[in-house]
Amino acid sequence: MSYPPPSRARSGPRRRTLLASAAGAAALLAGCTSGSGPDGAVSSPSARARKRAAADSTALLARYDAVLAAHPGVAGRIAPLRAAVAAHAAAFDGKAAPSASASPAVSPSATAGEDDAKHGKKAASAPSASPDPAPTDRKDALAWLATAERTLADKRTKALLDVPGELARLMASVAAAGAAHAFVLTEGDK
Repeated sequence: MSYPPPSRARSGPRRRTLLASAAGAAALLAGCTSGSGPDGAVSSPSARARKRAAADSTALLARYDAVLAAHPGVAGRIAPLRAAVAAHAAAFDGKAAPSASASPAVSPSATAGEDDAKHGKKAASAPSASPDPAPTDRKDALAWLATAERTLADKRTKALLDVPGELARLMASVAAAGAAHAFVLTEGDK
């Protein structure tokens, strides 16, 4: 049995290899620039989710500030909850937690809405920095906060499926804390 003569060995890469490498390099370069915003910042879905979560927490913080301004007598009860919400905002934003006396200068709901509009999304219904003052009745004000906490916890629980691992764990933890806050706010008088 005779074997066919060996084919001539090529010295160097084949044409298919070169074409595949060129296509891969082009895809890599396109991937590096397609997620950048106008200011060069990366705007991945994860980054947008973090930004929205930080804005939601900041808006909730504004509600706590409104209740504290209207009802200073509840400060001992809600100050730890407010501090936790400030820590949540900082965790999502990647910044240090704001002080107890700080209040947002820019409406976080407007920022989140602008971000959603840039990406063709409808603004989500979440507690926002309310231009309305807190309810005048102490019990109603606490219920107002509890509703905002519960709404935000539900929103974050639903968002868990759309975010990657570490952010999902943070969001789940913050959603659980929000549900606990809502319980403390509504059940504390009983």
